[in-house]
Amino acid sequence: MPPKSKEKGRKAIAQKKKNNSDVDVEAEAKHRLLLLEKELLRDQLALRRDEARQAKAAKDQLKQRLQGLSAELERAQSETKAIYAEMSRQRQALQEKMEAHSKQLEEQARDLQNQLETCQKKAKAAREEAEQALGERDQILAQLRAHVADMEAKYEEILHGNLDQLLAKVRAEKPQWDGDILKLHARHKEQLQEFGLNPLDI
Repeated sequence: MPPKSKEKGRKAIAQKKKNNSDVDVEAEAKHRLLLLEKELLRDQLALRRDEARQAKAAKDQLKQRLQGLSAELERAQSETKAIYAEMSRQRQALQEKMEAHSKQLEEQARDLQNQLETCQKKAKAAREEAEQALGERDQILAQLRAHVADMEAKYEEILHGNLDQLLAKVRAEKPQWDGDILKLHARHKEQLQEFGLNPLDI
């Protein structure tokens, strides 16, 4: 073989080895890049799952707080019913006392009237005593009615105040809880979908 042909053959073999070496380096670089991308995706997926767990924990906590407020509202309503029942009982007792006292005063008035008819000499004194007894009865009845009305107004003010505070607290916090939960859910759903993951599968 002529010298030029041998030289060309050596150059071709060297070039071929160089090309093969370049191909191997490029393949290895691509392989490493794929491994790094896979590791990065695995880390990001783990992060998203951790964030999803945190969002669920926050949701459960908010739900628990809402249940606590609901229980507190139920307790307030129960206390309201108990107070109203007690107020009704006291009003009934006062009414019965008023009726009993009224009957007693009426009986006293009849007795005085009988004494007036049978005792002309004591007519003036008996009449004055009867009028005084009737005046006392009216005064007592008026005082009892005023006391009942004042108690009803105070109980009603207390009940409405407590209920208004509880309802205002629930109304003020519930929209914020619902909004936070929806925002967290939507954000994590979008992030999972960006990686081609179905939120229902996690």
